Amino acid sequence: MKIERCVYNPLLTPADVKPSRQDFKIDGVFNCGVTEYKGEVILLCRVAESVICKNEDEVCIPVVKKVDGKDEIQVITYRKSECPQLDFSDTRHVSKRGEKKSDILNLTSLSHLRIARSKDGIHFEIDEHPAIFPLAEEESWGMEDPRITKIDDIYYINYTSVTENGAGTSLISTKDFCTFERHGIIFAPENKDVTIFPQKINGKYVAFNRPVPGGIGNPQMWIAKSPDLIHWGEQRHFCGISSDTESWDDGRIGGGAVPFLTDKGWVKIYHAADRNDRYCLGAFLLDEKDPSIVLAKTKDPILEPQEKYETNGFFGNVVFTCGCLVNDNKVIIYYGAADDKICRADFELDDLFAAMEYIDI
Repeated sequence: MKIERCVYNPLLTPADVKPSRQDFKIDGVFNCGVTEYKGEVILLCRVAESVICKNEDEVCIPVVKKVDGKDEIQVITYRKSECPQLDFSDTRHVSKRGEKKSDILNLTSLSHLRIARSKDGIHFEIDEHPAIFPLAEEESWGMEDPRITKIDDIYYINYTSVTENGAGTSLISTKDFCTFERHGIIFAPENKDVTIFPQKINGKYVAFNRPVPGGIGNPQMWIAKSPDLIHWGEQRHFCGISSDTESWDDGRIGGGAVPFLTDKGWVKIYHAADRNDRYCLGAFLLDEKDPSIVLAKTKDPILEPQEKYETNGFFGNVVFTCGCLVNDNKVIIYYGAADDKICRADFELDDLFAAMEYIDI
């Protein structure tokens, strides 16, 4: 399938972002929600920051805690030489040595959400300050991977809210990207990669979500319904990982961009990873009246990490989208590359449909 990466990629890098504190450094700006507002393209970016450690033996962890009724950042410091029982090999977290991923003790960075704006969809100016900063109760370990769904005149922002109790999904709404209303957790941990459809279907809101089983099962896509965007139920399994151990999607699969409606049905761009954590993008074509029905899907990735800015970075071999724009026959994907920068790629809808394999139902 023909897909054109923007010649200006990457559009945003850590060097373009001002830390929220003088003792912080920017590890990444990536995985952005996307929409248009008052003639501008809005990217609601995930910005990951970490503490500047002056001693190589130290690992400093930022967390949000409530102190005297106020939320504030506190720094937890580990000395590697004094903690032989801990594993510091993964730059993203500290865990117990030899234990499972579920035994992560802390994340090494704290993510917040920040707005970038552009008149042409290519050259972006990112705000100097966070638009939404984590709260201790719901996001003491950070806010990650926002998606923006516009319904009527309200922009709904769902994002991964992380605490020591796990990664859930929370909801915020805005009408102007200046003031924000919090609606709390809508999918309890561990559940992430939520994407909400931009209109009701058969009288109910619909969303993809990805629960992560701790025992039986794998990280796979489910579909849920809601009367009000807050209370979700009628959960049904939607799609699992490939049974082919050589496939690009045999590790995990999850929601990517917010679905959009075409004359053929709903198009859902999603992400998947193989067992080596190499992330690529694919797409489904779904029935307009029942999006749990898959009409067609891409067999091969529509976008995979190939350029240096996708293969090298904070966590390499990753392309990951949280949003796209559709203008007539053109689809514009904004995606995180290597977990530290934001890029753009364009393709034609007709090319996407031609790359799909249709399913007899």
